[in-house]
Parts: sequence; C-alpha cells; structure tokens
Amino acid sequence: MQARRASRELALIIFSQIGKDIDRCTNGSFEQMILASVRTLISNCEEEISIVTSELTTVRDFVEEFENNHPDNLSRPIDAHNIAVEMPLTSKMKEDIDTIMNVAEKSLSALEIAELSILSTHTDVKRYIQKIITTYKDKKDEIDNVIKELASGWDIERLFKIDKDILRIAIVELLFIKDAPIKVVIDEALELAKKYSTDDSPSFINGILAKVVEVYA
Repeated sequence: MQARRASRELALIIFSQIGKDIDRCTNGSFEQMILASVRTLISNCEEEISIVTSELTTVRDFVEEFENNHPDNLSRPIDAHNIAVEMPLTSKMKEDIDTIMNVAEKSLSALEIAELSILSTHTDVKRYIQKIITTYKDKKDEIDNVIKELASGWDIERLFKIDKDILRIAIVELLFIKDAPIKVVIDEALELAKKYSTDDSPSFINGILAKVVEVYA
C-alpha cells in the first residue's frame, strides 16, 4: 500500500470523526485522530473477521456431518476413518463457498490494516493527511459549493456523508494540492467508495469528479 493511498484512507476515517467541528481541528490533534482512525479500522476488521470465521466454522461442521452421514461411511466399521465422498453443489454449498471467499477477503483486509497501522507512523503519511484536512478546513465552503453545483438533482445535505467526504478529499487533491495524477486521485476515490460506501456510490462519485476535472481542473 502506497503512502498516499494510506493517507487518503486515514483522512477519510478522520473526516468521519470530525463531523461539522472541523474548525476546531488543530495540528496538535491530528496524531490522536490518526491513532483513533487506525484503531477504528482494526476494530471493524476484527469484528468482521470474527463473524465470517464463525460462519466458516458452520460450513466446516456441515461438511463434516455430510461426510459422517454419507451411506459410504455409515457402512464402514465404527473405528474406521471416513473416506472422502462426493458432495453435490447445491445452492446451499454455493452460499458456503461465498462465505469462504468472504473470509479470504477479510483476511486480506486485515493485512491492509496492519500495513496502515505501520504507515500511519510515517512522517510523509502524517504530513499528507494534515495537508488534506487543513486544505479542506480553509476551503470547505468553496469545495462544498463545487459538490452542490455539480451534483445536479441531488440534495447535498441528503447525500451519504461518506460519499461527500470522499468527494471532498478528491477535490482537495484535484483543485488545491495538485501534486498527484488526476487518474490516480479519481481511481483511489472510487476504491474508497467501493470499500466503504454503497454499490451506487462509485458511479455517482466518478460522475461528479469527471465534471470537476472538466469544469475546474
């Protein structure tokens, strides 16, 4: 995971903590918010992995019971080991396979969290987070007006906060910081939307950011 990507993700979590009190945010509070952000990510990841691990145990128990109760094994001596049996691929098993795949994804997320935890201590990451949040703090009315203007047909007050925060971070980078390639900023905004928001969010955010580049960049 690159430092800039880590900065964007941690900045997004910090935005969720700040809420409407961004004016009260000072440089001295950034480190505490970064630590709180990492802890939030770790806590969420631990909870999700716990849930899917429980589901995976259920899958294992189902497979074991199916094998034990299969006629080929029921006819074997009591002290004999089970032999492998064929298992029909039913809709239930498809759901179980999906669960196993979900476990794998959560495990990868856990590795990303570990990397984020390490990167959060790096000076470059802290500095870029500060730059994002400080720039938004100074330009928030201008940035929110850009979103309001380009989100035609949408009430900005009713947009998902996570979507607004992703847009705010991307617009800060596109219009004010301007030291990352446009494609990278947009692609990583879409990745954050896929990871943290709804299924419809990436297309909405992509549309708004495309307009930002066309009109302002």
